[in-house]
Amino acid sequence: MQSGREKAYAYLKDTVLTDPEMQDRFLSEQEIADRIGVSRTPIREALLLLAAEDLVRLVPKRGAHIPPLSGREIAELMEMRGLIERFAAERTTAEGTAPVDEMTGILAQQDALRGADSVQEFLAADLRFHVALVAAAGNALMSRQYAALRSRQTRVGAIRLFRSDHRRHEILTEHRRILDGLAAGDAAAACAAIDRHLQATQRILLAA
Repeated sequence: MQSGREKAYAYLKDTVLTDPEMQDRFLSEQEIADRIGVSRTPIREALLLLAAEDLVRLVPKRGAHIPPLSGREIAELMEMRGLIERFAAERTTAEGTAPVDEMTGILAQQDALRGADSVQEFLAADLRFHVALVAAAGNALMSRQYAALRSRQTRVGAIRLFRSDHRRHEILTEHRRILDGLAAGDAAAACAAIDRHLQATQRILLAA
């Protein structure tokens, strides 16, 4: 059973931070507490955790603010993602450990979530697709760093996907190309597909 802090943390991270209407706004602790049925104490504790992850900013006398990512932050984030994902593709193809079956299953799930009413679920499947590859590289520290990067991207990813229906179709196509490279044991093809995917994602994130 989740504690109040865990419940608040999950709600804030997965629902509030990915809501396009909440970007660049201050959060009401009492409103959130009422919404999920806990006291304000676990809300504060969850906000402290999110602040430590640099997902919210705690402003004295004003509360927790959800800051938009700058263009430079987005570019740096995608650069770091590229380094980690290419490493994972190279290692897993060399060792024959690429999680092709797992990623194929996730892609099928994602394909069923194209509708505008399934954006949150689509984003969750997108995360699972990439995390599966990174986890297969077998570097726990790298996996933790990657999770932190994706948490930051989710803050802006949901907004851009809400605004771009066509982008969901493009993501599926780009994911298939990554998977094709991994399935063929072709690290160069997989890395090239990862680069194209991240470049396209960066363009969307910077466009709005």
